[in-house]
Amino acid sequence: MTGNDKWNNVKLTVEFASGSLLRLRQLADPRNDMPRNDIPRYGIMVYMVAFCFLFFVLGLVVGSFLNVLIYRLPRGLNAAKGRSFCPKCKKKISWYDNIPLLSFVLLKGRCRRCGKKISWRYPVVELLTAVTTILIFNLKFEIFNEFLNYKVLNFQITIDLVLTLVLVYTLIVVFFTDLETMVIPDEVILPTSLLLLIRYGLTDYRLVTGISAFAFIGLIYLLTKKKGMGFGDVKFALLMGLALGYPNIIIAFYIAFLTGTLVGIILIVLGKAKWKNKIAFGPFLCLGTFVAYFWGNVVVNWAVRLFL
Repeated sequence: MTGNDKWNNVKLTVEFASGSLLRLRQLADPRNDMPRNDIPRYGIMVYMVAFCFLFFVLGLVVGSFLNVLIYRLPRGLNAAKGRSFCPKCKKKISWYDNIPLLSFVLLKGRCRRCGKKISWRYPVVELLTAVTTILIFNLKFEIFNEFLNYKVLNFQITIDLVLTLVLVYTLIVVFFTDLETMVIPDEVILPTSLLLLIRYGLTDYRLVTGISAFAFIGLIYLLTKKKGMGFGDVKFALLMGLALGYPNIIIAFYIAFLTGTLVGIILIVLGKAKWKNKIAFGPFLCLGTFVAYFWGNVVVNWAVRLFL
């Protein structure tokens, strides 16, 4: 390693320790006097790993809060008040037993007070939230790929980043609440829908798409006499339309109905369900929304090349 490389590594380390994002942006900005190639690969890798770890920890913390929403909202409990408690014995959980993911591992998946098993949903949600948080920063905004690109601190991109995080976290809550309780809480989907409406308004006919999606699922809801799906699915369709627009909403519905049908058939064949049994449709809508939001354009381009 040359003397210049050593000095650059020292500067990168000092800047990281001081938390100066502005200086980091200057170092990564191609318009800077110091050529981009002069930034040592080691320093860039350190930053990428450090920020991945930071976002992973952030995701774990958020995932812990999402678990609170998933348990409390369908049961009519206040999600903002009161300490966490064991769903089995109702005893309050100490802070050292409430560390995301780590406490579950240390306690071997059992409550310290009553010894009963802790649902696997808790670590799954925390880990899923952490992983998706990293994916959002990388896939949707390419922050890691661009290494703090100059545009990262752009106001509009920051708003879109926050809105994307809120949307994905909403999908996680809806997925698990509907899966566990067959309930899609208004406390989650209505505020998110409002934020999407404020952000996009009539852009790309998002409002028209949202109303159309609402009407489409609402028609199915009425034709099946409320047996095919619940009204929560109808309201969630409005959110989907606002978030995806056209034609991504079609992709989301296609994925949702396809996967929902396949899973239903598999459950019936395995004897886990009967034709008259209700199956939560919200998780499939969430899956379709997630895929269409991140990869909708890829699917559309592929379909155009395939059929045209």
